[in-house]
Amino acid sequence: MNRRHLLGASAAMLSAPALAQTQHQHPAPALTPLTPSTVPYHNVFEGGTPHHMTPQQEAQRVTDSPAPAGPAGRWVARADMPIPRSEMAWATAWNGRMHVVGGYGEGRFNQAYHTVYDPGADRWFDAAPLPRGANHVAVVADAGKVYALGGFIEQNRACDDLAFVYDVASNRWSEIARLPRQRAAAAAVVHEGKIHLIGGGTDPADERASVAWHEVYDPATDRWERRRPLPAARDHVGCVTHNGLIHVVGGRFNTFQYNTDLHHVYLPQDDNWELRAPMPTTRSGHGMVIYRGRVFCMGGEGGILERRVPRDAKVFGQMESYDPASDTWQRHAPMLTPRHAVAATAIGDWIYVAGGGAVLGGAVQSAIHEAFTLS
Repeated sequence: MNRRHLLGASAAMLSAPALAQTQHQHPAPALTPLTPSTVPYHNVFEGGTPHHMTPQQEAQRVTDSPAPAGPAGRWVARADMPIPRSEMAWATAWNGRMHVVGGYGEGRFNQAYHTVYDPGADRWFDAAPLPRGANHVAVVADAGKVYALGGFIEQNRACDDLAFVYDVASNRWSEIARLPRQRAAAAAVVHEGKIHLIGGGTDPADERASVAWHEVYDPATDRWERRRPLPAARDHVGCVTHNGLIHVVGGRFNTFQYNTDLHHVYLPQDDNWELRAPMPTTRSGHGMVIYRGRVFCMGGEGGILERRVPRDAKVFGQMESYDPASDTWQRHAPMLTPRHAVAATAIGDWIYVAGGGAVLGGAVQSAIHEAFTLS
């Protein structure tokens, strides 16, 4: 999940000439501007009412990283999301704009939101809503299209197999071939024009379990095929493509109590997986993007469940990056506001991180939006 992008998230990154060409071929639709939220936090279990963070909740925030120091970089505030949201799963970018689809918000778990952020104007827009509301939707963009795959209809349960494609130029969604198997909180990335859907979680709710499934969608034929599964079944991972490889980092085995630092790469030409250096901070629900030729991971959550009651709750603000050439990690300036289940994308020389959960679990959503740069 760029969520997002991917979602985590994964991100679509374009060079300046490619971006100019894309903008000419796929003009941005006339979207309705939205006013940024004046309320940083809402609690979904209280009907979406405004929420004020308690000292105990703020104490969940963690920013220390064991990774060696790299360039610090800097974070700046950007226009808040129109409403506090979380569990969109991931975001994606196309044509220099960030698309955020679905999620928790306004006291509901099955919202059909589709909001678009324009960094140049520092403004949010309302785009055509997802044909059905859902959370933990896997999203990715390619060739003027945004794909939205699977998702939960209820809170972390009742996943479906629906799949949709959004045409950026016409601002319209269409249904495409359904997923071979129902799932949510999966990761979606594009490689050579085909969409890889990896990992995720599935039902029944009382046996909520991660899966290792790896399926590939071909937009040209509207068909799905299976590929070699992820070596360790998990969901809420970070996932990106870089230099012909697919990186899957972190995530969880069934719940955030069983987070992992595992880092696998998929070799498409061999239909096989290999291990790489693990992520320094073990976490799930983090954002992940490609920026300046490195894999950047930010945010996430973790904790322990005892009789379904969480303790040792952590909401991560660490910003760590991976260098594929040296197979090493380093740390950077942490997020100003730690969050998980964020919308994260890289556009130009910035990483944009919007919304997300402010406390462990899905109770509190945020509208906060911050951006990072090494410049």
